[in-house]
Amino acid sequence: MKWDVIEVKAVAPLALGVQFADGTEGKVQFEASHLTGVFAALKDPIVFQQAHVDGGAVTWPGDLDLAPDAMYQAIKSQGEWVLR
Repeated sequence: MKWDVIEVKAVAPLALGVQFADGTEGKVQFEASHLTGVFAALKDPIVFQQAHVDGGAVTWPGDLDLAPDAMYQAIKSQGEWVLR
């Protein structure tokens, strides 16, 4: 699908660069206030750096993942997806 993520890279603390199957590229930015619950593990820079693509989604160890369709929509329209 067009919103399948094909590449992800940590580009700054709490920020990822992503590329989708249709060539769309953009940034995912986490605000510290979003890092609660299951996402609290991403406060650890070593864990955050382990972002990778699995099945077209951005994932981390511990079964953490992001919805690629919502990410795609935000990046397509705004160039970035800010998780607050």
